Amino acid sequence: MKGIILAGGTGSRLYPLSRIVCKQLLPVYDKPMICYPLATLMLGGITEICIISTPRDLPLFESFLGDGSDLGISFTYVVQQEPRGIAQAFLLAEEFIGDGAVTLILGDNIFYGDYFYDSNGFAGEVKDFRGGGLIFGYYVSNPEEFGVIEFDRNGAVLSIEEKPLAPKSNYAVPGLYVYGNEVIEISKSLKPSARGEIEITDVNLAYLGRDELRVSRLGRGIAWLDTGTPSSLQEANAFIEAIEKRQGLKIACLEEIAFNQGHIDRDQLQALVDQLPTCDYATYLQHALEQSTEG
Repeated sequence: MKGIILAGGTGSRLYPLSRIVCKQLLPVYDKPMICYPLATLMLGGITEICIISTPRDLPLFESFLGDGSDLGISFTYVVQQEPRGIAQAFLLAEEFIGDGAVTLILGDNIFYGDYFYDSNGFAGEVKDFRGGGLIFGYYVSNPEEFGVIEFDRNGAVLSIEEKPLAPKSNYAVPGLYVYGNEVIEISKSLKPSARGEIEITDVNLAYLGRDELRVSRLGRGIAWLDTGTPSSLQEANAFIEAIEKRQGLKIACLEEIAFNQGHIDRDQLQALVDQLPTCDYATYLQHALEQSTEG
């Protein structure tokens, strides 16, 4: 399984914040936004990750993340000359995907909860994935702002509708998708929508038409934060700050995740810590390393 983070677009809803730097590099409390979707993929056991962004912003991601070797994983960078819809990611990254399955996560989506830390949760879904399409359903109070899933009484998917005026349920589709390799050909076959984009909803409808779409409903103990507007970005900042201060554990600490998953060893983590300036982040990582020694 390979992973893609779509971190392109114009960030128009965050203007003027996004005028200087793309939204996925804006801070969410104590780290750049892209760390959160990247952490989700890493927690899913995915170690080959493609980051798609604009010609202006891609060098900034490369400067920040490098080739991934410090984390024991690998990054590939692909330019998106202009945004043409979420499903365009599969066309831009076709060579990277190769002949295997792929997980796509949007660069402004944050997920948090035991499901993403438990080997039987998201990581288990990725490990046991056998093809078709897997999307997620998240209960929201404002479904008209998202893609909405309609279920029958037995929980089977009847339809998916993008930003409906009269939603048929409160279950929205968050920006996390797992597909078999056929997603490339499906994306190639789609006609652009009225707004000129290759829509991810059309990809999901194609899988639904094949009877190959599965939906996993995310429960109450899971947080999904879309950070695409000033208010939602502020809410995400407050959420991350509250959790980290209460628990004393960092969310989306990439070095810690890499160490806990065995991608880097103790000496490699210590070397990373030693390279950091004196800061709370370095102190946290040093403490995590010492705790693991005690354990």
